[in-house]
Amino acid sequence: MVLDALGKSLRNVLAKIAKSGAIDEDLLAEISRDIQRALLQSDVNVQLALELTTRVKQRAKDEKPPAGASVRDFLVRIVYEEIRRIMGEDRTFEMKPRRIMLVGLFGQGKTTTAAKLARLYQKKGVRAALIAADVHRPAAIDQLEQLSKKVNASFYADRAEKRAEVIAQKGREKFSTQDAIILDTAGRSNLDPDLIQEIQRCKKTFEPQEVLLVLDAAMGQAAGRSAEAFHKAVGLTGVILTKLDGSAKGGGALSAVARSGAPILFVGVGEHAEDLERFDPARFVSRLLGMGDIQTLLERFETLEGKEEAEKAAESLLTGKFTLKEFYVQLDSLGKMGPFSKLRTLIPGLAQAKIDDKQVEETQSRLASFKVIMDSMTKEEMSNPQLIKGDRIQRIARGSGHRPQEVRALLKYFEQTKRAAHGIASNRKLRRHMERQIQAGGLKTP
Repeated sequence: MVLDALGKSLRNVLAKIAKSGAIDEDLLAEISRDIQRALLQSDVNVQLALELTTRVKQRAKDEKPPAGASVRDFLVRIVYEEIRRIMGEDRTFEMKPRRIMLVGLFGQGKTTTAAKLARLYQKKGVRAALIAADVHRPAAIDQLEQLSKKVNASFYADRAEKRAEVIAQKGREKFSTQDAIILDTAGRSNLDPDLIQEIQRCKKTFEPQEVLLVLDAAMGQAAGRSAEAFHKAVGLTGVILTKLDGSAKGGGALSAVARSGAPILFVGVGEHAEDLERFDPARFVSRLLGMGDIQTLLERFETLEGKEEAEKAAESLLTGKFTLKEFYVQLDSLGKMGPFSKLRTLIPGLAQAKIDDKQVEETQSRLASFKVIMDSMTKEEMSNPQLIKGDRIQRIARGSGHRPQEVRALLKYFEQTKRAAHGIASNRKLRRHMERQIQAGGLKTP
C-alpha cells in the first residue's frame, strides 16, 4: 500500500480511540504523541506535525459532536480532517484534449510518467500524443518512442533538431486539437539557468494549458523546495508525485508540495502504465486510515473491458442466480483491476484486516488457478456446478494440470462465495456499519 507504515500507525491511533473508555486529557496526549511519531517517521515537517496535533487537541476540547454522533466517532473525524488538511487543496483535472508540458529534474520519472498520463487519457476515451523534446539525452527519445508504442499513443521526435522549443512547436502543429498532447522536456541535476531558459522557451512556443512538475516522492521535504523553484520559474499548474508506493519519505513529499502553492494532481503508485492515479486528498486520507476508497474502485471498474458482463455477474451473485460462468467473469474482472494487495486498500475496513503479504500473494495465486481449472470445464458444467462429481472432477483435474482436491476446493470456494453474497445482500446491519465508517471520516455515503 501507498505509505504503508504511516497508514498502519494512523490506523492504530484510530483503534486506540475506538477502544478507549473515555476521551480525556491523557488519551488526547497519548494519541497526539502517536500521530506526531507517525508523521515524523514519514518525514513530515516537525513544525507541521506539531501544528496538526495541537489543532486536534484544541478541537477535541472546544467542539461538540453533532447530534447522534458519539464522542469517539467525532474525535476520529477530527483526526481525519486535520490529516486531510496537510495534504493540500483538491483541484479538478478534466481529462479532455489539451496541451500538457512536463518539467522536472533528471531522474524524477518524467518520461515514464508521460506515457502513464497518455494511457490514463486513453482510458477516458481521449486520444493521446507524445512529443520528445529532451534534446540532450538521445536515450530519453528512444525510451519515449518505445513507451508510446506500448501504450498505443502517437509519437513525434526530431533527432536532428537541437532546439527543444522548435520540436515543441512542430509537435504541436502535427497533432490534432482533438488529442491530448504531452510534451516531455529535458531535465538537469539541478534547476540551473540553462534549464530555466529552455523550458521557458518551450512554454512560449508550445503554449500549454497545463505545466506539470514531475517529482520523485523519495525526495521527501526537498520536493517542496523543488516545487516552489519550478513554480516561480514557469508557473506550474500542478505536480505529479512518482514512486509514492515505495517511498518512506512519501508523507514529507506530499505535505511539503501541498504547501508550495502547486496542487498535487496525480501520483505514481507502481511501475506499470496503469499505475497513475488522480490525487484526491479526501480519498487518499480515507485509504490511509483504512476507511477505503469506493469511488476509485468504481472508477477502475468503469474502465474495464467487458464491464457489462461483470455487472450482470454481480447482479446474479446478489440475486442468487449465480453459476460458475458468472464466477469466472468476476475473477477475470478482479484480475484486470490490479493486484489484490492494492485493491484491498480501496475497500472500507479491509485495509485494517490482519492479512500479511504472503497471504495476499497466496490468495491471488489461488484465484488465478481457479480460472485455469474452469477453463477445462464444459459449458454444461459451468452452468450447472452440481453436475461436477466423481469422473468429471478427475477429467477436469487432468485437463487443467491440477489435483482433484484443488477442483473440489474451487467448488467449495464457489459455494462459500455464493452463500456470503446472499448474506451481504440481506444484511442491513452491515450497510449501517459501513455508513457509520464513512460518516466518521467526514465523507458522504455513496
